[in-house]
Amino acid sequence: MEGALAGLKVLDLSRLLPGPFCSMLLADLGADVIKVEDPRTGDYIRQWSPQIGGSSGYHTVLNRNKRSLTLNLKSLEGKAIFKKLAASSDVVLEGFRPGVMGKLGLDFESLERINPRLVYCSISGYGASGTYAQKAGHDINYLAVSGVLSHSGKEHPTLSGVQIADLGGGALMAAFSIMAALFARERLGKGQFIDISMADGALVWNCMRWGKFVAGGAVPSPGDDMLNQGIACYDIYPTSDGRYMSLGALEPQFWKAFCQAAGRPEWNTPLYFEPGEHQKELGKSVSEFFLRKSMTEWVEFFKDVDCCCEPVLNLDEVMESPLMRDRAMVVDLVHASWGAYRQLGIAPKFSLTPGAVKSHAPVLGEHTRPILEELGYAPARIEELKSAGTV
Repeated sequence: MEGALAGLKVLDLSRLLPGPFCSMLLADLGADVIKVEDPRTGDYIRQWSPQIGGSSGYHTVLNRNKRSLTLNLKSLEGKAIFKKLAASSDVVLEGFRPGVMGKLGLDFESLERINPRLVYCSISGYGASGTYAQKAGHDINYLAVSGVLSHSGKEHPTLSGVQIADLGGGALMAAFSIMAALFARERLGKGQFIDISMADGALVWNCMRWGKFVAGGAVPSPGDDMLNQGIACYDIYPTSDGRYMSLGALEPQFWKAFCQAAGRPEWNTPLYFEPGEHQKELGKSVSEFFLRKSMTEWVEFFKDVDCCCEPVLNLDEVMESPLMRDRAMVVDLVHASWGAYRQLGIAPKFSLTPGAVKSHAPVLGEHTRPILEELGYAPARIEELKSAGTV
């Protein structure tokens, strides 16, 4: 079966994480994603350690199902080739600082004249307009200025193990917006420009705390809320072997089941769900309870107890877990050059048009020749372009 986005053509000029993750989602569902890279260095993430088969592990995960075209966008011929591609494409995705594509003559206004149906998505740190538009930044900065860090952690601002602004505020927001713009194109007959700010995107992830703040007036802080380690029934607890268990017994039926299994019915009072100093004492008691056994023993203990209690797994354990294997979220692949490795699976499951991991991440410029041939370039002309450093 073809993927849901079969027939969609995407030109992806982005690098590193936000843009490539966005285009990976599109490619996984069948879109033809052409990764446009500088002939000399390509996407910087290719060089990051550790490497697998001569390429970065990061690149291997983020750029599967894509084709790589090397193109010098500073050369006249390189711009001409890109414009030819844009004329027949549905989406252009880029992650440069605002104004860079304009200087190249490849901004939305320029490409729209060539292809009025083009959806052009720009991902940047602080957006295409505003006082921060030209400032550099990274995930930590976007989380800082959006307020997310101010109430993360337990006693002081703490970073997450994944890049929330890059992925949630940037990549996912861009993928959703691209699909919305393509849907709108069916009604309006034309494409549009999408301005994605990772700081903007991170801000809306505050929705729960924002609602509590505007209603209650108390400025959020680390460890002050039931969902950020401020309540004993929803927390992470160490075990006797130095591992951890996650407890999410928020609802009364789950908390009751947990207390019964633990042999501590006295914990099951209406106060378990109320904030206050008593939560520290309750949390201490629950922590002492979990320190009695190892993580493996607790997994066995709670396996038939419906109380939202699960082990904190390491990635090597996740790769072997029945949950992720049953859901096909761990895919075993074999590369012709460097052998077997494991790839992330496809998260959304479609009944008629499922996504799939069909190809490995490309080597730099791997598909330059076939892509140029699709544009009508003769073999001799392609060799001239290579010699000139255009591709």
